[in-house]
Order: sequence, then structure tokens, then C-alpha cells
Amino acid sequence: MKFGVVIFPGSNCDQDMIYALRNIMKQEVVELWHKDTDLKGCDFIVLPGGFSYGDYLRSGAIARFSPIMEKVIEFANNGGYVLGVCNGFQILCEAGLVPGALLHNNERKFICKNVYIKAQSNDTLVTSNIPKDKALKIPIAHGEGKYFADTETLKRMNDNGQILFRYCDESANITDISNPNGATENIAGVCNANKNVFGMMPHPERAVDNELSNTDGKYIFESILNLLKI
Repeated sequence: MKFGVVIFPGSNCDQDMIYALRNIMKQEVVELWHKDTDLKGCDFIVLPGGFSYGDYLRSGAIARFSPIMEKVIEFANNGGYVLGVCNGFQILCEAGLVPGALLHNNERKFICKNVYIKAQSNDTLVTSNIPKDKALKIPIAHGEGKYFADTETLKRMNDNGQILFRYCDESANITDISNPNGATENIAGVCNANKNVFGMMPHPERAVDNELSNTDGKYIFESILNLLKI
């Protein structure tokens, strides 16, 4: 499979994502610059974490208008697979490719630590290989990661199976105390109605290498590869 990782000015997790996909998951990876207008035949597009354009205005608000995003939006609207992680998730929200918004963390502080998340079903491309009731230990690193959507949108998303992950404790219990940023309903990741565009705040690419003593992120990448190989 050919993955395209989009690099914006201020991206700082692009090489982590490329390493995870190329070196650990053994996939073909192409670097896509924000000024490109060609997705170079990629099967799957990834928007990595970082601080695109310095996070001026709102996180992801400027990157959403990069030349390449016109092609990414077109690709997604035609059923192409797109994953946004952290700042990439913020960009997806700004572009209207997934519902909701990412707001400042409750304590208005940048949070960088390992957290636990729980897949809400096995019915999506990124969660199909995750054991039920397993708590995945995945790092977060964000200042604006508090997911928010209005009540009507949340009901529609819950009914349609668009909630990918919720923050939980080590035993996979979804509790207020396990919510690191005040996200509505402990939401850590969502997808669009067609379930081909995925956004999440935790960084699975930082949890795939044995050298880091944590490989829980591989469940997410293996889910993608297992389904798309069929």
C-alpha cells in the first residue's frame, strides 16, 4: 500500500509517522509537501501532528487552505482514506471532513503524556483489529485537544458509529478522571459519516517500536492494513 504523509510548515511528527509506516509496518511512503497539487497515486493520505503554520488563528485553520488540501478534500469526498493525527485531526475538523472541533484543554496547558484509549467498536478501518475492552496506551501531546460537538451532532455520530476512541483508564473503564483534556464524552477520535476519514488526538505512530517499550499503536496500523489487503 502506498501512503502519502503531508508535510506542512510546522509539522513535527511527519518523520515519526513515516518511520512507523515505512520501517515498522513495511509500507511504501511518499512525502507530500503542502504546496503540492498532486497526491502522487497514494492509496491512503495521512495528516501528521505538529504546529502547522505556528498554530496561528486556530490550530489547523491556516493549513486547511494549503494547496494540497484541495486535493485531499477531493480525494476524501471520492471515498479515499485519510487519517489525521493531533494537528492533522484539527485540520480535518477545520476542513469539515470530520464533524466537531478541537478546543483548548480544560486547564489551558499543553499536555504531553501517555494516556489510555478504548476503541468503541470493531466496525471501522482503524479499529477492526483492536481486541474488545482493551485499553491501548498511546501518547498525547497537545494544547487544543478537547473534542467538542453539539448535542444533535453527537447523537447522530453515536447512532452512526462515528466515535472511534474514548479516553479510559488502564482497565478500559471510561471515567471522568481518565479524560485528560475535558473532551466531550471522553472522545479521543472520530470519523466521518462515510467512515473513510479518521481523526484522533493520541499519536499511534509514537507507540509502535519495541525500543520505546510500547507497541499498542500497531493495533491501529494493523487494522488498516488487514482490511485493505482483503
